Amino acid sequence: MRKLLVLLAAVALVVAFTVPATAFESEFGGYWRTRAYSLSDFDGAGTGAQDLTQVTTRTRLYYTAKFSDDLKFVNKFEMDAVWGGDEDKTAPWDSQYGDIGADGVRVEFKNSYVDFNLQPFNFKIGVQGTVIARGFLFDDDHAGLVVAYKGETVTVPIIWIKVYEGGAGKDANDQDVDYYAISPSFKLGALSINPYFLTAKADKASTYDSKPWIDPVVTTTLWDKLDLTWIGVDVDAKLGAVSLWLTAISESGSTDNTDVSATLFALGASVPLGPASLHAQLFTATGDDAATADQEGFMVPAGQCYYWSEIMGYGTFDDVAVSAGSPACGISNIMAYNIGASFKPMDKMTITVDLWTANLNEVAAGQKDDLGTEIDLKLTYNFLDNMTLVVIAAQLQAGEATGDGTKDPTEYGAQLSIAF
Repeated sequence: MRKLLVLLAAVALVVAFTVPATAFESEFGGYWRTRAYSLSDFDGAGTGAQDLTQVTTRTRLYYTAKFSDDLKFVNKFEMDAVWGGDEDKTAPWDSQYGDIGADGVRVEFKNSYVDFNLQPFNFKIGVQGTVIARGFLFDDDHAGLVVAYKGETVTVPIIWIKVYEGGAGKDANDQDVDYYAISPSFKLGALSINPYFLTAKADKASTYDSKPWIDPVVTTTLWDKLDLTWIGVDVDAKLGAVSLWLTAISESGSTDNTDVSATLFALGASVPLGPASLHAQLFTATGDDAATADQEGFMVPAGQCYYWSEIMGYGTFDDVAVSAGSPACGISNIMAYNIGASFKPMDKMTITVDLWTANLNEVAAGQKDDLGTEIDLKLTYNFLDNMTLVVIAAQLQAGEATGDGTKDPTEYGAQLSIAF
């Protein structure tokens, strides 16, 4: 770590002495959305414990100071509001701006990083966003460093994600949590191959319990020591009109004195058919078999998020999800199948229909594995430049693993957004 910090300091000095202080351009951008939605019976039992009907607004503003094609300073800010009140309702001074008076005092920092080239390498240092394995392993903002070699047909990023800083002192310093990854991409004609390696290490993680650094998919246990490794590959291929993709991941390592051995596999395809198109996918991630000594449930790093169906898989209105064996974004102990179609009845309008079915891979004695069958309807209309309207209706025929399967969850909503 000390050598890395010395290297970063040296790079910063090079940048400081080679760029004129006033030679930069300002670039602005952003995103805005307002959405109204209603979620009902997401517990599958009709208790109303997860029912939610509300309207929310999100604003993101982007500012980049561009010194040259080889140096940029990137910043992204976010402001959220629930119409009529505060999301957490815990402190008046932590208010959003959706209540009477609208005097919100909270602005979130999403990104703030320097992006520069020292050919043939690109450096991104600071708080930034990273995606690994289509989100099956990581899709979030983080503090850290990405150094990427960029060639004509190959890109090789090396990634450091700082998950938790323990602080000063022997014991506190041992509580640091870090992810390290390498994720090269190769283009071979119509074929794109992205193998990756991700490791999560910690010596004394048990005191870090406010934000679990490994999402508690399989267990809520907090370990004193962890050494996990994920090795996988993404493959994308274009075979004529047909697009195919594949993801395969193997997880190994240990937590305290327990060995970990788990896998995830996903496959998808799409094909255009005139004004319409068909698409399908499946994915499966292992669950833990209580009869074996090893931990076989696929454990995901904090920051993992893979969006799939509207109700079981977090979807567009990403407040809650009902898949009992997996967290809202995480993929573990689950097998899911999808087939869908999209068509354009008129210019700028697309209608999409998706059918999903999912079940748990491992269940305890006496429990059920059927999560249910879900149908999602989505209408997307770009009625003005940069402005998009999305209308969604979804219903899950709940299986017995979703609550007790006595009540079918439903979701209805609309979202208006602009991007600039």
